[in-house]
Amino acid sequence: MSISSESRIPVEEPVASKATATSRSGLIYALASYTIWGFLPLFFLALAPAGAFEVVAWRIVFSLVFCVLLLAVTRKFTAFFRLMARPRISITMAVAGVLIYINWQTYVYGTFSGQVVEASLGYFINPIVTVFLGVFFLRERLRLTQWIAVAVSLVAVLVLAISAGSVPWIALILAFSFGLYGYIKKRVGTTVDAVAGLTMETLWLMPIAIVQLVIVGATAGLTIGSAGGWHTALLLAAGVVTAVPLLFFAAASRRLPLIYMGFIQYLGPIIQFFVGVLILHEPMSAERWAGFSLVWLALLILMVDGVVGARRHRRAVLELI
Repeated sequence: MSISSESRIPVEEPVASKATATSRSGLIYALASYTIWGFLPLFFLALAPAGAFEVVAWRIVFSLVFCVLLLAVTRKFTAFFRLMARPRISITMAVAGVLIYINWQTYVYGTFSGQVVEASLGYFINPIVTVFLGVFFLRERLRLTQWIAVAVSLVAVLVLAISAGSVPWIALILAFSFGLYGYIKKRVGTTVDAVAGLTMETLWLMPIAIVQLVIVGATAGLTIGSAGGWHTALLLAAGVVTAVPLLFFAAASRRLPLIYMGFIQYLGPIIQFFVGVLILHEPMSAERWAGFSLVWLALLILMVDGVVGARRHRRAVLELI
């Protein structure tokens, strides 16, 4: 029995509109997460006179508190404890926790020491580091254009190192720690959702946070509760500011194609870069501009390669159909 075109319209339209709504909400989540990440330096600077070690310690503590509240509200404690009881998952998330701690501590230190621009560089070169990690860990084979992008990025780091008189350690630590963090998270795949993952990571980091708070309290002195109500409120908000963009990012990843996420990921470091240059007035020499230009060229090569690769894959799939 044939189906008329009229009978198909009511079925197809809701499906199409639902897909469009999903993509639209995914785009909103992605833009929100990367915008928050982009303006994080201003939030951390507002936490002065707290130092980098105190800020990160409270960030761990209040992130855990926020995640526990989310688990309680969503009634997912049972599922969370099942995950914790699986040694492979638990150990993997402990490693992820160490990597994100290194990333957080380096980022906050870079912000407090006036190196927001270099921190943005770390997230600019992170996609290239991810490509490198794919070759090293997954034995992936790169196309010629990808090798060119890696080579251009290495030249960029060399130019930046020569112009500054030192290796851009903050950028490299941020890029590799977040790249390895992403690799670890992919190993657990969809087994661990964003809330459960962050809860496990911060739970494993609690001993480090407690040690840092004890040391800071015994030396410089803790600022929470002693620098005004607004300052205390901002420190308490550190957990929400940490968790919310991660949850937005997870929601966007489920709704948007990977190629769109690949483009939107540059919004964060772009905002960080302009915050450093235009708001915090960090110096940009001609050599530094040259180094960043090479990094952006490498990213442009990667993006073009990604678009071409996606089109070829789509064409190959259509030919098989």
